Amino acid sequence: MAICYYCRHCGTSVGTLEEEELLVSPRLGFHQLSDEEQQQIIHYGSDGHIHVRVTCEHCEEALEQNPQFHEIDRWIQ
Repeated sequence: MAICYYCRHCGTSVGTLEEEELLVSPRLGFHQLSDEEQQQIIHYGSDGHIHVRVTCEHCEEALEQNPQFHEIDRWIQ
């Protein structure tokens, strides 16, 4: 099992955690998310991995330069 982070907007892989100690660590912060936030951000894949939707640096810059993009969940298809 691994935790795979990918951008919610462009789909780019941001990184993967595979170290067993980190996978169950409270340092990940998942416990601080509300149930609704967890449902929106964390997905359990059929591959056995946990997939976490985040925003990559490039899309974060695009959001800063184009605030109207906040209204769109995924603007890059």
